[in-house]
Amino acid sequence: MVNFWLVKQEPSVYSYAALEKEKKAVWDGVHNNLALKHMNSMKKGDQALFYHTGNEKQVVGIIGIISSPYPNPKEDDKRYVVVDVKPIKPLKRYVTLDAMKKDMRFKNWELLRISRLSVMPVPKKIWDIIIKKSNSQ
Repeated sequence: MVNFWLVKQEPSVYSYAALEKEKKAVWDGVHNNLALKHMNSMKKGDQALFYHTGNEKQVVGIIGIISSPYPNPKEDDKRYVVVDVKPIKPLKRYVTLDAMKKDMRFKNWELLRISRLSVMPVPKKIWDIIIKKSNSQ
């Protein structure tokens, strides 16, 4: 079974376009305990929404998780894990945080409740709504 996630990044640090250009990357830099717990639950074959933080605050693409979590080779502490990711596709239409805040179906989701969390699960129902919104005019 595929699990769905949302991962956040400041586009000036690393953007979806940069991932497309590189074709694959190591998703690292996560230190929050809850975000690390979520990363440890990822598995190869899962998919994630790539969310640009900062001034953008919007879902911009879909990425694939292409490895199981493993210790970050740049860290001495083995509890800091990373996963390898690849781009799947950019969204046709970006889905903004403002649009999600206006839609009551999102009200209990971590993105709205724990806004600083950088990695979180996406319930299938929420995933489907975001994909549908990204395909509508």
